[in-house]
This record gives sequence, C-alpha cells and structure tokens, in this order.
Amino acid sequence: MKEIIVDTLLDSVKLLPFLFLAFFIIEFIEHKFSKEAKKIVGKSGKFGPLVGSLLGLFPQCGFSVMATNLYTTRIITLGTLIAIYLSTSDEMLAIMLSNNTDISVILQLLGIKFFVGMFFGFLIDFVLRKSTKNQKLDYHLCKEDHCHCKDGLLLSSLKHTLNTILFIMVATFLLNLVIYYVGEDSISKVFLKDSLLAPFIASVVGLIPNCASSVVITQLYLDGAISFGTTVAGLLTGSGVALLVLFKSNKNLKENLTILFTVYGIGAGVGVVIELFQLLF
Repeated sequence: MKEIIVDTLLDSVKLLPFLFLAFFIIEFIEHKFSKEAKKIVGKSGKFGPLVGSLLGLFPQCGFSVMATNLYTTRIITLGTLIAIYLSTSDEMLAIMLSNNTDISVILQLLGIKFFVGMFFGFLIDFVLRKSTKNQKLDYHLCKEDHCHCKDGLLLSSLKHTLNTILFIMVATFLLNLVIYYVGEDSISKVFLKDSLLAPFIASVVGLIPNCASSVVITQLYLDGAISFGTTVAGLLTGSGVALLVLFKSNKNLKENLTILFTVYGIGAGVGVVIELFQLLF
C-alpha cells in the first residue's frame, strides 16, 4: 500500500508544472476570447454547428454551459448545441498535453470530435428546420454562464490545476490499487476492452456532469486500460456540467431527455464504428 501511495504522489507531482502551464495557456485563451466566442456562436445562424464545433475544441471554462444558456434562450439552434457538446474536450486536452502524449493522437481525437459534432449538428438542424423557423428568442438567461473562472489568470489557472490534479491523484491511486491487487487484464475486462459494448459503458461515464468523467476516461486511455474507440465514445459525451445546467435552466424535461439520449447515442455509436474499423483493419 505504501508503494502505491508513493507512486501515485510521484506521478501526480511530476505532472503539476506541465498541467499548470497547459491550464495557463487555456485560461489565457478563455480570458481573452470568451466574450468574442459568445458573440460569434450567437450570430453564427445556419453555420452554427460548424462554428460551435470549432470553438468547442478549445477547452474554455464554461463554454458548453454558455452554449446551454444560449440554446435555452433560443439564440442558437439545437444542432449547434449538440455540436458543441460533442466537440467539447473538457480536461482531456490539458491532461494529454501534460503527459506529453503523441500530438498525432491528440489531433486525431480533436479531429474526430470536430467532424462528428459538425456533421450531426447540421443533420439535426436540417431535420428540425421547419419546427425552428419561427422560434422566439428569450434573453433572460443570456448573462448566466455559470463560470467560476473570474479570479484572474494566475489564480484561476492554479485552481483548475489543483482541482484536476486531485481528480488525477484519486483516479491514479484507484487504478494503481486495482492493478496491484486485481491486475490490468481485469480492469480491461470491467470496461470490456476490445468489445463492442465498451463504448456504451464509456459513454455513460462521459455523461457524468463533472470534469471527473473526462479525467477518468483520459487516464484509463493513457494507462492502456481502454481502447481508442472507447475513449472517443466517452469523450464525445463528456460536456462537463453543461447537461446539469440544461436540466436546471430548460423546463422542458422531455426535450432535455431527448438531448441527453441523442448525445449518448451518437457517442456510443461513433465509438462502436471506430471499434469495428480497428477490428477489421
């Protein structure tokens, strides 16, 4: 047990400077361009899914939450909202950068999330084009972005770093504990690695309304416990606390559930397709 705790602490401490640097850069982008991003996505019109998917790739604090409020007030379309949910990376990018992950892997993940978000966003808007033509705007929620990153660049970067490193430490400790007492093969079996059912499990984990979901999915992938397709499935459904805000702000429960299951279905489905492609080729 002592060895597991020491290894967990050492692994986590090594990540701290790199994680802080990654968050500092991300926070700089957030503080400089969040207002502009809100204006751009709000005025994107029929090109919303394209713009939303592109902006969603940058892990800005509260961007998916902001998009939720823009949708609740009907400033953006459902397709744009779904596109942003699917493309949002949450903590994945910072963790992978701090772990010195191969840039080609990061670009593949971001590319898939971008194209999946854009494609299904446009598809949803096309299917619903008639029902959304005369929808009314309601601006009363527009100023609520539920973002806690207003403490200054340095302090907010430090807070994000400490919060994330805490999740990483817990995830790493539990993973090391299970590996030591159970074995890595058993972990893979729990997540059904190399099985077509694995993306369905990962997509459920991704829906957890907290950055912990993206941390767990990313760490499991980096430790080799889950496959690339399963990782994609989990990261596609991970939009941070946005879904929680959706159920709080949008009073239409049926619509909220439809959005939830749509995101889940797309995430799991794309994960299965990637798994099949890897098995066949």
